[in-house]
Amino acid sequence: QVQLVESGGGLVQTGGSLRLSCAASGRTSIRYAMAWFRQAPGKEREFVAAITWSTGRTQYADSVKGRFTISRNNAKNTVNLQMNSLKPEDTAVYYCAASTTYYTDSPRMYEYWGQGTQVTVSS
Repeated sequence: QVQLVESGGGLVQTGGSLRLSCAASGRTSIRYAMAWFRQAPGKEREFVAAITWSTGRTQYADSVKGRFTISRNNAKNTVNLQMNSLKPEDTAVYYCAASTTYYTDSPRMYEYWGQGTQVTVSS
């Protein structure tokens, strides 16, 4: 089992920045990839960014490319999401997820999930 705990959400104005962090514990050695997803009210959960744990390969949703950066800290077992130039449409609950097998943008392939952290961008 892998436990994930997100932190760093909050309220920010348009154009501002936030840094989300996801701390992993438990059987962290079984991770293959980790990712961030988000879900706005009334909408489906959508992919934001992913990173492979061993090589640091990354992928991003088109909507966040150039604004968000995903990174990992192997020593601290954390994955971070630096979010710059935030827009009101970035408002959502952000979830950290871990997969033991896949490096993908599909939420169905991630077995472990955090509880989520709220990000609100005011206009």
